[in-house]
Amino acid sequence: MQAVLDNFDLYLKAFGYTVALFIVAGILSMLLGTALAACRVGPVSILRKATAVYVTVTRNTPLVIIFATFSFMAPMLWSHLNFKWVEVSIGEFDFSPFFAAAVVSLTLYTSSFVCEALRSGVNAVPVGQAEAARAIGLPFAGVMRQVVLPQAFRASVPPLASVQIALIKNTSVAAVFGIAEATSRMRSFNNDFGSQRTEIFIAFAIGYIVIVELFSFGASRLERRWRVAR
Repeated sequence: MQAVLDNFDLYLKAFGYTVALFIVAGILSMLLGTALAACRVGPVSILRKATAVYVTVTRNTPLVIIFATFSFMAPMLWSHLNFKWVEVSIGEFDFSPFFAAAVVSLTLYTSSFVCEALRSGVNAVPVGQAEAARAIGLPFAGVMRQVVLPQAFRASVPPLASVQIALIKNTSVAAVFGIAEATSRMRSFNNDFGSQRTEIFIAFAIGYIVIVELFSFGASRLERRWRVAR
């Protein structure tokens, strides 16, 4: 544990990258997943089928393969996908093309699970409410935005929280692709302080547990508040 205490700034910075990956990919995956869910339950047949194929392929593809695709293969097909145009520094944090590729990979992968979790919430909304909304002249987009999705989100809080918790842990895959997040820093500490490996593992496990528990607490509070509002 002394190795972590002596390098606590690096420890915190590593988890800073983990949290940054989670926040950016989490927000983008919720937006994309919501759009996918709307397409899956929408009236346009080709969109329903295309979305179903996307979700099926993405959910059944290992995350590391998606990372490898956007880190190595995609730039060969289109130069802009090397993300070299992404060079942002905020304080001590440098967000490189590798970070952008990780965000895209995590977003595309997680959005498929968000889509299915949210679709289950859409199915929980009584059909009569959507029919009543259409009867008063609301278009499909209006029905989804004003009637269906608000209720679907309330019903989907627990599965959506589980998806986002999985995202927190999936950020560890980014360590393999050059991002100095928590798992990468843990590996570095293990290489430099081999005699303290057990303590290092425990310290980084505690870091992940703290992040997950904080998010779980927030999701639980949100679920209770929305349960009262229904």
